[in-house]
Amino acid sequence: VVYSAALLLGPGVTRRRRDDRKVFPPAAHIPGPKDELRPAGQLANMDAGLEHVERLLQRDVTRHIEGCLTEAKASTLHCQMLLLPRQMLAKVGQDVVRSSADEPCGLRGASITVHVDCKDGLKFVGSIFLDQRVTPTFELSVIFKADKDDGWPSLKHIFDSNKVLKLRPEYRLVKRKLYSSASPVIHDFN
Repeated sequence: VVYSAALLLGPGVTRRRRDDRKVFPPAAHIPGPKDELRPAGQLANMDAGLEHVERLLQRDVTRHIEGCLTEAKASTLHCQMLLLPRQMLAKVGQDVVRSSADEPCGLRGASITVHVDCKDGLKFVGSIFLDQRVTPTFELSVIFKADKDDGWPSLKHIFDSNKVLKLRPEYRLVKRKLYSSASPVIHDFN
């Protein structure tokens, strides 16, 4: 696993208030039975459009999660540097978008909470509401796992263990439907 210093934004960067967040446009058209009558080229263009919308959603979710982690570095996680595997946030964003695909409002109907499982327990680092106009229909909890060992023995003299927090490549997504008695769905990713 290759680790990179994440969250280049320093402690002076502030998160936007909840009411200032970017609002997503209405959901893209999903092909239905009438679309089968269209020429194949138009369906291919619609598929490409849906993939583009998914990439934009993934990028936006990734930025919001990064903002939560950046804000929590000093205040909640009590570290100066947060290390995580390269491309981990992009993968998390992709999994969040995929897990919301079967919901009525898609990702717009999500209430996303971000947590880090540290040595001293689960720490809440932030919430994300992508569209203030939509009442959340489900909650996604993203749980990152901190490396709980005492640091890297060969590099311990370089880094003060209180200043560096290293996240493991494993993380968990917990999906709860807010208006249903169904049990939460838990997905563990490596």
